[in-house]
Amino acid sequence: MQHAIRYGCLLTTPGVIVTRATWRDVAALWRWEGVCFPHEAYDPLTLLWLVAWPGNVALKATVGNELVGFVAGDQPWGDGCAWIVMLGVLPRFRRQGIGARLLAECEARLARPALRLMVREGNAPAIALYAKSAYVHVRRQARYYADDEAGLLMEKRRGE
Repeated sequence: MQHAIRYGCLLTTPGVIVTRATWRDVAALWRWEGVCFPHEAYDPLTLLWLVAWPGNVALKATVGNELVGFVAGDQPWGDGCAWIVMLGVLPRFRRQGIGARLLAECEARLARPALRLMVREGNAPAIALYAKSAYVHVRRQARYYADDEAGLLMEKRRGE
């Protein structure tokens, strides 16, 4: 099995390719999102906005022709921070460094000094990934998600 060291993580999945997502990927992203986020999936129009809006960063991870991961970052106008809007990897490809790689590549393309994201309070693996990537807990927002689970706002400051 091939191994590659990149962005400080060991990638044990051979053939993972990270490229920019485009409007042509929206249908595949919608299907992918139904697996990764079945209770809070965005609609296709929102996905189109994520991949097509100027200044947004949208990257997909593929193995062969299969979409296995996706990350989207937004840089709101007039705001000093960028947002990681979505990061996910198909369940059978998790814990192999793909999420860390997507996060690092997205961060490298976002030009703001601060990066923020919201994560489910009960999503321990994601919280651990973000903490390992230098995100710190800023605050807890009760009943943030549609099923009333709390969200944790996490932030990473660069250049301080």
